[in-house]
Amino acid sequence: MRILVDMDGVLADFERGFEEAWRAAYPDLPVVPAAQRRHPLVQDEYPPELRAHVHAIFHAPGFFRTLPPVPGGRAALEALLALGCDVRLCTTPLLDYRHCVIEKYEWVERELGPAWLDRLILTRDKTIIRADVLIDDRPQLNGADTPTWEHILYDQPYNRADQGKRRLTWQTWRAVLFPDGA
Repeated sequence: MRILVDMDGVLADFERGFEEAWRAAYPDLPVVPAAQRRHPLVQDEYPPELRAHVHAIFHAPGFFRTLPPVPGGRAALEALLALGCDVRLCTTPLLDYRHCVIEKYEWVERELGPAWLDRLILTRDKTIIRADVLIDDRPQLNGADTPTWEHILYDQPYNRADQGKRRLTWQTWRAVLFPDGA
């Protein structure tokens, strides 16, 4: 079984990293806590007059490189490999990629190890990547092709309104991916 795993919001804790960077950069401005988020794109949580501030956070050098890992993610990836799954990281870089692309590679090397660099796929369109499963926090993924994969949501507050897909966390992955046992 080939399993694609998104990075931001699934393996790399974008929400915590964003909140910490926001509080450091803009201590006098309120932050929208992850638990209260209702939109997959963080900028959609803020009024138009603050969106430049939002973009400044995740376009800043070091942002993607220093995101904290989501607890349990690495252990789940290693367990999936041990079960014989072909696990690939599949992430979408920002269009303004200057820091994002290299920092995603650096994050993978630091948090998962150099062997995972060979398993990293950066694409603006995940629908063209062939797999059995895609684990992603974004509820809607559109692209040029009809996906071969089943979209399983990584549970986040902003995707809970989407009830049409299976969902998992790194604490429940085994029961969701292998309901008959593995």
